[in-house]
Amino acid sequence: MKNRIFFFVIFLIQVSIYSQELNAQVIVNSDLVNQTNQQIFKTLERSLNEFMNTQVWTNQEYLNQEKITCSFIFNLTGYSNDQFEATLQVQSERPVFDSNYDTPIFNFLDRDIVFSYQEYQPLFFNQSSFESNLVSLLSFYAYVIIGLDGDTFELNGGSNSYGQALQIVTLAQVTSRKGWKPSDGTRNRFWLIDSLRSNTFREYRQTLYAYHRKGLDKLTTDPLEGKEALMEAIQLLDPLYQRRPNAFLLQVFFDAKVEEIVNLFSEGPKVDFKTTETVLKKIAPFFGSRWKQIKA
Repeated sequence: MKNRIFFFVIFLIQVSIYSQELNAQVIVNSDLVNQTNQQIFKTLERSLNEFMNTQVWTNQEYLNQEKITCSFIFNLTGYSNDQFEATLQVQSERPVFDSNYDTPIFNFLDRDIVFSYQEYQPLFFNQSSFESNLVSLLSFYAYVIIGLDGDTFELNGGSNSYGQALQIVTLAQVTSRKGWKPSDGTRNRFWLIDSLRSNTFREYRQTLYAYHRKGLDKLTTDPLEGKEALMEAIQLLDPLYQRRPNAFLLQVFFDAKVEEIVNLFSEGPKVDFKTTETVLKKIAPFFGSRWKQIKA
């Protein structure tokens, strides 16, 4: 009896340590596909949800309430003979300390989605080999999401997960599918993970940490201090812009944060927003009309 209790305790410890990290929702939208039998799309959606929500990606401990909320929306544009074409919208968020607000972390559109899938085909992730383009796509974004989440809690806290994402990109070089190679475009999976790991773009990760831990997480206890920290965090991106005005990660940051920044600085205690506004208009001119809406 004692032995059974001992092994049960060990089992519980292992489950606790190696717990699933993601609370993912996968949607397969087939509205644009002319296909009378919709069952294959429903089966695919169930299979992808099961894969993303049962796979253990790291050896870190995640409690249920700590799982990272994220979504994967496949908008199918073509289907024939088990071949799928689509775009993929990937989003993630994390809770803000001592509040009921979830802040967006990642909002990325991948247009180079082509994969093969047979109904009821099992999906397996192998860290040391390329299994399929579909598995590699999902696994890559899982590690990017975990890495970005880690960066918001600890300075450079996502490095290990970015390393795993890079490994997936490296293994995917064997496929002819687009998005994995530097020659496939300027804003694809290769350049995303290359930029995240590059010291050239270090201010992006510094901003993620300062914006969330020093800014957002302080808003409940001290709104004025929190807003001032948010402004300082945004201004950290200016040196990155000076070095690389067309940096991929600037677009990635503001695609996720534009709505939040407008809302945060249009409410609450008044701050001197002029310097930050000037920086925003310079480094993110593609959202110029939105910055004009801020009434700080």
